[in-house]
Order: sequence, then C-alpha cells, then structure tokens
Amino acid sequence: MMKNEYSVILDKKTISSTIIRLAHEIYERNKNLDNLVLIGIQTRGLPLSKRIQMELFNISNIEVPIGSLDITFYRDDYRERLLVPQVHGTNISFTLDNKLVVLVDDVLFTGRTIRAAIDSLNAFGRANAVQLAVLVDRGHREMPIRADYVGKNIPTNDGEHIAVRLQETDKKDAVIIIKHDELDKP
Repeated sequence: MMKNEYSVILDKKTISSTIIRLAHEIYERNKNLDNLVLIGIQTRGLPLSKRIQMELFNISNIEVPIGSLDITFYRDDYRERLLVPQVHGTNISFTLDNKLVVLVDDVLFTGRTIRAAIDSLNAFGRANAVQLAVLVDRGHREMPIRADYVGKNIPTNDGEHIAVRLQETDKKDAVIIIKHDELDKP
C-alpha cells in the first residue's frame, strides 16, 4: 500500500511572480524581440508560454509570436508506455527559419522531453538559436541539456515527483512535490 505525502512548493502568487521574472530575464537577454518566438511544449508549457508572452508585451509592447508543440511521437519511450498517448497537436503557424526560439516547459527532469522537442522543431525550419525556459528544474538529467531560464530549482530524491498545476489546465495554480512512501511492505 502506498501513501503519498505532498507539499506545496509554489502557490498562485509565487508562480505569477516567477513568470514575471522569467519574462524579464528573456527580455534582458534578447532585447530585440522582433525575431523571437515562444513555443510551449504541450500540455503545461503552452499556458506558461502564453503567460510569458503577456508579460513580454507588458515590458516591451511587442506581441511575440507563440506556438505549441506536441512531442508525443518524438519521444524515445512512447512505444514503451502502457498508456495510449494523449496527442494534443502542434500549432506553429510560422517558419522558424532565422528565429530565436524560446521553448517553454513546466518541469525539466531527465532532458528527454527537450531533446524530443528540439528534434520536432526541425520540421518547422532552421532556427538561429533555441533557448529553454522552465518553471521548475528538478535535476536528474539523462541528457546534456540545461535550461537558460529557470523559475525554481527543486532538487528531488528517488520516490519524489513534481506536479505542476495551472489554472488553464487544472483549475488552480500550484507546484507540488509528492513523496511516495511505501507502507505495509510484505
């Protein structure tokens, strides 16, 4: 029997201020936003990218183009998963040729999702550069991938999971760390 303990790491207010900070960091590093595009990785990367887009507009009065990316069939483990994959679809209505792409995702863990996202991006053109913005970096990389913009570093141990909840997908904003404890082991 498993017992799950959880702690709220980021609440609605903290997530909001973290997104504002991420947008400022993106702006400070890339002052010319005319060539910048945001690509949100489905599922929670898309609403995060929309929030960053709004904050970039508040800072610069420039509306940065936004797209969404579904990497389901680019994952190296999609055939091994027992569940039927949930396909959300990709929506990139512009070329990535000569663009600065900021990939946006909720959690950076092994790096495999980001590797798949980069593979998928090639179908939409050849970007000048790709940067990565994540709300949470939990460590445990299996690929040589590092985020350019990190909302919060939350180192995790075996048996811990990070769950991001967003208003747009989950009806509330929170980042939760869940610890799985085994009870009554036979």
